[in-house]
Amino acid sequence: MTDAAPITPTGSWTIAPEAYDSPAAAALWRTYYTEVSDRWYLLHDGRPTDPAELERGIAEETGADLAPPDGVLLVARFEGEPVGTAGVRLRDANTAELKRVFVRKGMRGRGGAPRLIAAAEDAARALGAELIVLDTRTDLVESRTLYTRCGFEETEPYNDDPYSQHWFAKKLASGGGAG
Repeated sequence: MTDAAPITPTGSWTIAPEAYDSPAAAALWRTYYTEVSDRWYLLHDGRPTDPAELERGIAEETGADLAPPDGVLLVARFEGEPVGTAGVRLRDANTAELKRVFVRKGMRGRGGAPRLIAAAEDAARALGAELIVLDTRTDLVESRTLYTRCGFEETEPYNDDPYSQHWFAKKLASGGGAG
């Protein structure tokens, strides 16, 4: 369970593992990648992502690292419709990395992201992790706020990804559970 404030349900949410290359997961990845890529290029170059570059980026990041046995991709559905994702992959025997936390526009603010993070923490525990880490960018202010609200603390860099500007970590209490 995260330290986030309780969310009042406003519909039917389900979160379950799904193959990283399922049609729903692939569509959500495309939407997520397009949004964050366009946000970067609009901020830094005043333009959306070049379509060819977008296709290369989506193809390069297949999500195979989010497959069992060392990873999991969770898909959130609202009223049965796929609307979000969160992935977890092991970095080492004790540390998991949170990836691809995303909720589609129009569904944000309905409690999906904290639910996804809690489910991802449970998945990390199931993989044997005692610590979960993540990286994000400065312009993704909403994400940084969410992670802090869910109990993550900013920490030293753990990778050299050129798009990473903030790193977070959270110790995972044993026996947690998504509420």
